[in-house]
Amino acid sequence: MPILKAPPKLIRNATIQVRVEEEVDLKLRKYAEYIGSTPAFVVAESLKLLFHKDTEFREWFAHHDEVPGPSKDDELTKKDESHTSRGNETLFSNETRRTANK
Repeated sequence: MPILKAPPKLIRNATIQVRVEEEVDLKLRKYAEYIGSTPAFVVAESLKLLFHKDTEFREWFAHHDEVPGPSKDDELTKKDESHTSRGNETLFSNETRRTANK
């Protein structure tokens, strides 16, 4: 039996930006606090659960699993991000800043 274990495989992450109702944001943050995690973790795990449970989506996805290229909206978002002010913070902005300050 080896003394050292192989490191876990690195998972590539993507960054997304979403707009939600204030009530959803509050519940998301409270749920993350409740489980001792981050809002990003709650969103990611919730989406994984959704994708796993939706059988019609799984069937559809099996026939549409090609990797999409950047859309016109993605390009516009990247342009907008370069002009983002502190007043336009996203759901994860505070979480990122708190993590960086630790």
